[in-house]
Amino acid sequence: MIYIKVEIRQEIEIDYSEVYKLNKAAFGQESEAKLVDLLRKNNAFIPGLSLVATIGQKIVGHILFTKIKIIDNNGNESGSLALAPMSVRPDMQRQGIGEQLIGFGLNKAIKLGHKSVIVLGHEHYYPKFGFVPAEKWKINAPFDVSTNAFMGIELAEDGLRNVTGTVQYPKEFEAV
Repeated sequence: MIYIKVEIRQEIEIDYSEVYKLNKAAFGQESEAKLVDLLRKNNAFIPGLSLVATIGQKIVGHILFTKIKIIDNNGNESGSLALAPMSVRPDMQRQGIGEQLIGFGLNKAIKLGHKSVIVLGHEHYYPKFGFVPAEKWKINAPFDVSTNAFMGIELAEDGLRNVTGTVQYPKEFEAV
């Protein structure tokens, strides 16, 4: 695999249209691009965890972490983060850009004091970052999905200790 080094920084408003185009191209549809636009207006949005990968001035990747809740059977809420979406320009995929975005993003989330991240993603890709099936903590998706594709990671020691229940995503996720 060719490994391309990128610069990673916080997304700024002037990046929004390029990030939209990037998500549309990476996913072959507008759903994820629209999701990012909608999430920026929600209080679940964390500006410091909307990150772009650049080569020179060109945006080649984007990753977004937003606040989510995990609600147990008694209605108790625990906070976590969702990693979604992550995109890399189609012509630059499989060159380590996504790996750099995930690593940088997880480290930034730790620095900001977040204790865990949940992702719905490829079961053979995310484990290399430490993600394991969320069922380990008895954390469930709010929709039917393979348990191997619904994963979590603790960013702090025991970051998901005594956390169980169903993930509640921001309502914007339902729009896509």
